[in-house]
Amino acid sequence: MNLVQLSPLSEAVRRTCNVLKIGASMQVLDYEQRFSSLKSFSEDLLSNLVRMGFNVKEAYETAIQFFGGSSVRFAGIDGTMYSRPLFDLVVFFGGAYASTGTLTFHEDKPPTVKYDERTVRHGAGISSVVPIYVNEIPDVDQAFFEVSQPDEVSLAKPLTEESIINNATVANWIMTFAEYYLAYKLAVDVEKNVRIIFLDRSLSIERASLLYDTSKRALWEVKSNILGYEIEGEPIDVNDLTIARQYVCNQRLGLPPPRADYLRYAIIELLKRKGALTKKQILAEFDIKDEKRAKRVERALKNLLKNGFLSEKGEVYALNQKYAGTWERIKKLVVSIGDRFFFAENPETSNLMKIVKGGKEHWLTTLDIAFLTLFTLHMLMEECWNRRILLIGLTKDTAARDFKRQLIPIMCNNDLLKAKISQEELEKLPNTDRMILQSASILNADKISPPWSLIEYDSAFRTMVLDKQNRKGYVSGAIKNKIGLERVFLKTYVQLSQAKTDPMLRSNVL
Repeated sequence: MNLVQLSPLSEAVRRTCNVLKIGASMQVLDYEQRFSSLKSFSEDLLSNLVRMGFNVKEAYETAIQFFGGSSVRFAGIDGTMYSRPLFDLVVFFGGAYASTGTLTFHEDKPPTVKYDERTVRHGAGISSVVPIYVNEIPDVDQAFFEVSQPDEVSLAKPLTEESIINNATVANWIMTFAEYYLAYKLAVDVEKNVRIIFLDRSLSIERASLLYDTSKRALWEVKSNILGYEIEGEPIDVNDLTIARQYVCNQRLGLPPPRADYLRYAIIELLKRKGALTKKQILAEFDIKDEKRAKRVERALKNLLKNGFLSEKGEVYALNQKYAGTWERIKKLVVSIGDRFFFAENPETSNLMKIVKGGKEHWLTTLDIAFLTLFTLHMLMEECWNRRILLIGLTKDTAARDFKRQLIPIMCNNDLLKAKISQEELEKLPNTDRMILQSASILNADKISPPWSLIEYDSAFRTMVLDKQNRKGYVSGAIKNKIGLERVFLKTYVQLSQAKTDPMLRSNVL
């Protein structure tokens, strides 16, 4: 048998350096080739999609029209968290804090910003700290839940003390809930009158993520303790959670749309508003005339009847009265738990992450907090629509590719762009949207000057791809042919500043 001789440490270091050099060289060469395609892309296409030189008079008039005045209060919210082991416990901390100020629009000069002084006194902040025994964490944290065996803890991760502490997500969930709950509290506070709210999160992606985190229905009965929790003497049930998970309702925007997965919720909302209707009346309300879509409505009605959402009498469908008040009860649930979690000084339970249900204390699991966070986001969206509050999520998204992979191809296929670009040319560009726009900005520094933004486009484009048959006016869903909610969030990219000493030294594209 030939034994491989172990090389000296210097040889091992030299080999590692060579491997790194070769790998990095290939990456650099690949990007050099991609950057060479950017010049023409910017000149031909990007010039029509970038907005620069903002009109201050238009901004002033828009502010008057939207906010009802030229001077508006704003709040920027960010979160913090940590977890620390302490003997047999782990202490989880999560919180959110707001920096506030006033933004004033002018007819003849750019808007001015004034931050509030004495942030500690005038700013807003909420936080919570939760100690949990290490052996109890797997019962609370859905990172350890097993969908195939909801009654059991996941065996995919070794449950040593170190692995439990390292993989626990409790602090992150507390922080996430805190950020949205603080934004909601600011939105409903008439005295503070905050009209612009900034969050350090991508709102459409966050909502999709929260929907995914609460999608495993097999876990609901076993791992959610808000199920059965009484609000106004009525326990929260599975149907309440089902309705509230997708409760994004705005009649003027046509939400929820009567299509795909949203059809059931559109029917529920329609019957809530209109009362009892026949199938023919429902089809007329949705302006559905073709037989294929009518069959979908029929199937949805049967499903809703079977699961107890609706009742039927003489071919007339009505919403079960219990679920007519679902959203109001869910809002009271969120405020009840949120206020106690973040504001209570003398909690009624032994731990802030416990609730009393059926006379006994139960842990709020991270699945419960995911539900509460999603509901809080929906409450915040509703409040922003009602009070004309501008809700903005601002992030440095390094992985997004929907501008390159979805928006441009779909617009090209539907003749919505002045310049044409082929799929082959798109493939030659850098991989991510941020790298494309950051590089195009620098390479065309004489033509593109910050602050600039792209046109705004519906975040639903992120879930679309070109129609498989390349038909004009058609798109397909990116995953399982499903398309996200339209007319809810707009998306754009912005670059805000450049150095005075060197115009090519510019801030990140956000």
